[in-house]
Amino acid sequence: MAPHKVVLHGHELSYVDSGTGTVVLFIHGILGSQRQWTHLVDKMDDDHRVLLPDLFGHGESAKPLGDYSLSAHAAAMRDLLDHLGIERVTLVGHSLGGGIAMQFFYLFPERVDRLVLVSSGGLGREVNLVLRSATLPGAEQVLSVIASGPVLSRVEALGRGASKVGWRPGADIGAIWHGFRSLGDRESRRAFLATTRAVIDIGGQSISAHDHLEGVLPIPTLIVWGSKDRMIPAWHAINAQRAIPGCRVELFEGAGHFPHLEDPDRFARVLREFIADDTAQEPPTAAEG
Repeated sequence: MAPHKVVLHGHELSYVDSGTGTVVLFIHGILGSQRQWTHLVDKMDDDHRVLLPDLFGHGESAKPLGDYSLSAHAAAMRDLLDHLGIERVTLVGHSLGGGIAMQFFYLFPERVDRLVLVSSGGLGREVNLVLRSATLPGAEQVLSVIASGPVLSRVEALGRGASKVGWRPGADIGAIWHGFRSLGDRESRRAFLATTRAVIDIGGQSISAHDHLEGVLPIPTLIVWGSKDRMIPAWHAINAQRAIPGCRVELFEGAGHFPHLEDPDRFARVLREFIADDTAQEPPTAAEG
């Protein structure tokens, strides 16, 4: 699947567009890219149109100086949909992408059919210390050293050695390692730090969706989480379930922060069932309101 490119406000955004039918927009997290979703395309695009963008600052999209807030990312997704002539979507957001999805729904509720939050940010204060440390002064200098070619080569050599004695990296390690390798250039490190600092401070997540969620119409919502998530605790799903009427929660036992990579077949099945479920709670009509 060759990605497409579109220029939005002077900057190139890369995205995959595959299939026909109801539109599902997948939004990746910090240090992620569209490739974290590509394994789902052939499970979805026979009767859905699947959009997989690289957020600005990530993957093959531009990494400009500027605003990397949730609202800026949400507006970029809106602009992509406008460019493609798409009015309504099901939003699927992982980690930071979950926060962007919720912000998109808050800003443009008329364009969202359903909401799927995967190990989502924005639902509680707690977050892994590694991401919190990226908000400290001097983080860019530290990153430039540990993401340098020589250091990465040594770590890869250690990984190859460990694999010879039977060690196999899980989905979390593989995804995080690939994302970390993307920080080899200054523009990527700058975008990573700007994105992280827009939603996290040294104490934890600095943005909460709960106030926004309580003020909008209910929408069919699915939350997917790994029971062994060490990046954002799984009990944040319970917080969200209390805030979102009729919310459905799927816990992937034994999975970490990337349940869609840990068990892609189950994830695709759950997602397809949720999209097809006509009994899921729908927003009240104007007559009912």
